[in-house]
Amino acid sequence: MELTGLVEITSVDELREIVGEPLQRVADKARPGLHELDRQWLAASPFCLIATSAADGTCDVSPKGDPAGFTLALDDRTIAIPDRPGNRRVDGFRNVLSNPHVGLIYFIPGRGDTLRINGRARLVRDAPFFDEMVVKGHRPTLALVVEIDEVFHHCSKAFLRSALWKSETWEPDAVASRAQIAKFLERPEDSLAELERYYGPSYANGLY
Repeated sequence: MELTGLVEITSVDELREIVGEPLQRVADKARPGLHELDRQWLAASPFCLIATSAADGTCDVSPKGDPAGFTLALDDRTIAIPDRPGNRRVDGFRNVLSNPHVGLIYFIPGRGDTLRINGRARLVRDAPFFDEMVVKGHRPTLALVVEIDEVFHHCSKAFLRSALWKSETWEPDAVASRAQIAKFLERPEDSLAELERYYGPSYANGLY
């Protein structure tokens, strides 16, 4: 599809003409290591998004979730994130093997502000700290260790605009159910009834 009428931005100077310069305190807020307040945030956060890119530019953003505090602060410059059973695509992990740079955003339910961490990651298959990552008797078989380049807190404007945490705006049935999506896009050979059972209440039994 050919798009017409686009007025594209092609330089940083042109971008700055439109959005302007950040306040100095905003430009300077990134820090090279964890503050105690950052550690408290990690201890309270049950969910993060990890952005990666392969050497060829292929991108991925993967969600990671566990009980609050699942990310360990190994020291002021290093964190570790456990892997849990999933679909085995490991898109982000494959990216890290060719390009270690990662970006993470940590959420706390009900909070509009977030914690952002950028750094360089590596995959590890075992380490003494794996014993601290046991959940419901299950020890992870992989973890992502991130050496922090910068960490900073991000304001809540996106959450306020989207009203993300306001339950009165939630419409989970506005689109097809997960079972219906799987039926039409991924598993057409399975019946909808089978998929509804699979993605029903018992789905949570396979989290670990």
